[in-house]
Amino acid sequence: MKQIKYISLFLLGVLLLASCTKKIQELQADPNKPTSVPPGLILGTVLSDMAGNGPAGSLGGLNSWNNVHNWNQYFCNNYDYYGNNIYSWTNGSFDPYLVLKNVVQMEREAVVKGASSVNPYEAVGRFIRAYYFYNLTSLFGDIPLAQALLGSANPTPSYTPQQQVFAYVLNQLDTANTHFATLINNKDQTLSASQDLFYQGNLTKWQKLVNAFKLRVLLQLSSKTSDATLNVATQFANIVNNPAKYPIFTSQADDMAARYDATYLQYPINPTNFGSVAQRNNMADTYVKSLTTMNDPRVFVTCEPAWALVGSDTLQPAKFQYFVGASTGLPLSIMYGNASANLYSFPNRKRYYSTFTGEPDVLVGFKEQNFNIAEGIKRGWVTGNAESYYKTGIIESMKFYGIDVTQSGFTAYFLPPGKTSTTQVTPYPVSFNFANYYAQSAVQLSSTPATAIQQIVLQKYIAMFQNSGYEAYYNWRRTGVPAFQGGSGVGNNGIIPVRWAYPVSEQAQNTANWNAAIKSQQFAADDLNQKMWLLK
Repeated sequence: MKQIKYISLFLLGVLLLASCTKKIQELQADPNKPTSVPPGLILGTVLSDMAGNGPAGSLGGLNSWNNVHNWNQYFCNNYDYYGNNIYSWTNGSFDPYLVLKNVVQMEREAVVKGASSVNPYEAVGRFIRAYYFYNLTSLFGDIPLAQALLGSANPTPSYTPQQQVFAYVLNQLDTANTHFATLINNKDQTLSASQDLFYQGNLTKWQKLVNAFKLRVLLQLSSKTSDATLNVATQFANIVNNPAKYPIFTSQADDMAARYDATYLQYPINPTNFGSVAQRNNMADTYVKSLTTMNDPRVFVTCEPAWALVGSDTLQPAKFQYFVGASTGLPLSIMYGNASANLYSFPNRKRYYSTFTGEPDVLVGFKEQNFNIAEGIKRGWVTGNAESYYKTGIIESMKFYGIDVTQSGFTAYFLPPGKTSTTQVTPYPVSFNFANYYAQSAVQLSSTPATAIQQIVLQKYIAMFQNSGYEAYYNWRRTGVPAFQGGSGVGNNGIIPVRWAYPVSEQAQNTANWNAAIKSQQFAADDLNQKMWLLK
């Protein structure tokens, strides 16, 4: 009996000690350092980064009136103190990997909290992986892939060949499409609508986005149709020919678009900074000439006339000869003088400075999708009416700018010389007939595939003004359309670069793998003019 008594006392002591230890551990836990974060909260942070509004993942400034659209040759900086037109890609950034690591954490948290292996956060995560790896490989060439997301477990990840990166991207998109279909069929509603700034938890729209984006990726592989692993043409046709399995955008309401608000996220140029920044940026000749050579009325919505050219013709300044941009390659000393003399067009004051909400930044859109399908048809990847898609893309772009092609005209708004406030813009009537516009040989889709593709890419370039990230640049690099302008103003000995150099941190901290990547791609050096696999 005594032995049993001693055993009981011993067990009681162990239990008391365990209880005290647990309390001590609980007291030691830092409430300001949570060990678990709701996946919806991580999703909100990741999507904000994708929109270009977070601290990482913006790929060099892709939101409106930022670096990327300057490099797309839509506008120019004319005052060196605030910026220039140099393609300053001496070394790019791997910041998007920080966003991708958050995606990994988001996926883990969803499962920890009871989600199955196929869940909305996982499916969205696959799209985000595809989006960033597509852009990273398009900018650099070979890049770290699977090992890059292991964090401290592997601080020196190896580089994956670009062809394999594209195969991975396409596979992620295909799997995401399948998983979204399953979730939609199961009527899954677990995605946090309040944290989904693009689609508010609408899985159907996410699925459409996946396939619309895949068409974009496949188009960028247009020179790799002989690659049996990627099977570009067949994958493209599968999407277009089977909308039940691969739903795509059906209107601009499906666009992946970041929208501004008047309080928390104001449009980059707005009434409060009109007085300080309105003269710093003028329009680029590459963009303006793309419009004026085709008598395209969209120039009257996005641009102001060069008032020095208007002269005394102030009653009707909405004439194409009055709209002129500066060459991106021009030295800033010359550009600044010409801009100050009103010899160039500036961004339209009413559209871009009179509100705090501006226009949405479209990351992937319906307009682009129509042009992509039209190009795929002209390349012989899929059968269909290329002209119908092409014309729809143009009409939808004009609709985005408030031009109704069923009407005989619209009203343009410009800020006359001497006026200093966006409240002083003046209306000017503009006559416009879409049938006459489309009948122009430069606009009407050619029956010659090579010419038609050039027309399609040019119209897509116009529609991507201030949206779609690097796509305008990628398409120029792929097709030469439109002709980007070089010169001393762009740096790099006057030549438009074709890639970013790898981050300096890679050279210092991941030297062996960095050297191996340079060697395997047969680069003479890690510079801006080396041709990656995609361009060979």
